[in-house]
Amino acid sequence: MTPPERVAARRLRKSTTREPIIQEPVDHEAVEAHGASGAAGTDEAEATRRDAGVTESSRANRGWWDRNADDYQVEHGTFLGDDRFVWGPEGLDEIEAELLGPPEELKGKDVLEIGAGAAQCARWLAAQGARPVALDLSHRQLQHALRIGGAFPLVCADAGDLPFADASFDLACSAYGALPFVADPVRVLREVRRVLRPGGRFVFSVTHPIRWAFPDEPGPEGLSVSSSYFDRTPYVEQDERGRAVYVEHHRTIGDRVRDVVAGGFRLVDLVEPEWPAWNTSEWGGWSPLRGQLIPGTAIFVCERD
Repeated sequence: MTPPERVAARRLRKSTTREPIIQEPVDHEAVEAHGASGAAGTDEAEATRRDAGVTESSRANRGWWDRNADDYQVEHGTFLGDDRFVWGPEGLDEIEAELLGPPEELKGKDVLEIGAGAAQCARWLAAQGARPVALDLSHRQLQHALRIGGAFPLVCADAGDLPFADASFDLACSAYGALPFVADPVRVLREVRRVLRPGGRFVFSVTHPIRWAFPDEPGPEGLSVSSSYFDRTPYVEQDERGRAVYVEHHRTIGDRVRDVVAGGFRLVDLVEPEWPAWNTSEWGGWSPLRGQLIPGTAIFVCERD
């Protein structure tokens, strides 16, 4: 989701799980680019719109989430909860939406959560009797999953190269994970299809494409169109050497639908959650003011035939 403002760190609770993190090799080039301490962040970054390929996007976003995971969990942890399945800032909850199916039918299902962060969704799935696996690009995000706890595997890997055998899962889900940040979404979708069993469902949420035409501001200043909806140029934050430290990729609604089809899926539903009256919080550019007028989230419900 939209990068959070930096806030004071809080004391972390002790991990209550023994499940291992499967860690990928250290990207020494990325460490050198951002400094050995990993302290360089978006505070010194320049925001621009430019091309950013698969490798650059992956490296930048892995580094960004590793550096900012603590602040993200501090700022948004209360809203997300430890074991809720929330599809986006509007607060649409899977227990009500049932986009993966009725909760009672999740028992015994193998479920892959992509871009799991602190694995809140996976933890909710486990409580329904499912067998989740929580995957994230960021090692630090998965350390927060360990802190909170849960008896399910955590895997540190790129969504475009899933380390699982074919037909390993019954369901897959992603709440603002991976898809907004990758340069080649079809590659991710094909990987998800590969690891799903026939008839498997993949549900993912992303920033609603119309949001890209408006400034990322929660107040009235965010209600006037400022750029072309059809401009697919990635949003990039880069350091003084021109190296990307954060990347988001814009796709139109039509692009997303074509990506789903090219990935081998059938689009079952497209959900645009309305902003509920109970939600008075702001999250980046999401707010009650904007949420009552324009959609902020798009959820794609896909099935593997």
